[in-house]
Amino acid sequence: MNSLALHKQPPRQEPDDAADRVQHARPEAAASLRHGLALLLPELRTYARFLVRDRSKSDDLVQDTVVRALASIAQFQEGTSLKAWVFTILRNAAFEQARRRRREDAALALHARNTPQGLQQHHGEIADISRMLWTLPPSLREALILVGAQELTHEEAALVCRVPVGTMRARVSRARAKLAAAFAEGAPPWEA
Repeated sequence: MNSLALHKQPPRQEPDDAADRVQHARPEAAASLRHGLALLLPELRTYARFLVRDRSKSDDLVQDTVVRALASIAQFQEGTSLKAWVFTILRNAAFEQARRRRREDAALALHARNTPQGLQQHHGEIADISRMLWTLPPSLREALILVGAQELTHEEAALVCRVPVGTMRARVSRARAKLAAAFAEGAPPWEA
């Protein structure tokens, strides 16, 4: 028997997700890259804030960048600059988000121009309902969101909230009644 056949390694399977790719990379190299990414977080945040000029959006951008970097960690070429590689990912992600935002803004502007005036008048009423919704007690607001906005059945919403179905029905009914009364009177729902 050939001695080379005894030492032959099985073919390597392609990883399914980012975690698998990190595990399939050389363990010491992957650990070093993850550590290097962690050390770069403050600099990534600074650069992201420069690019998007909004703290929460920049934090989202950094998170997206780290996820993308970990997902493609096997593509990082040893001997090159990790900082430059990650900053490139961040910059590309920022530009991609900006392009998406411009397309969304253009679509919304087009929709606003094509919307009849009668529908635009209801926009203020919808904002009022949204504000009033947030004045409801949390249990009533949650019930109304699950059944009304998320279109769950009363049974499904009861499972989510871990309450009996009758309790869920009562919460939805009370929330609707408070909102209807408050909207009719122009008063906050807790006073209705």
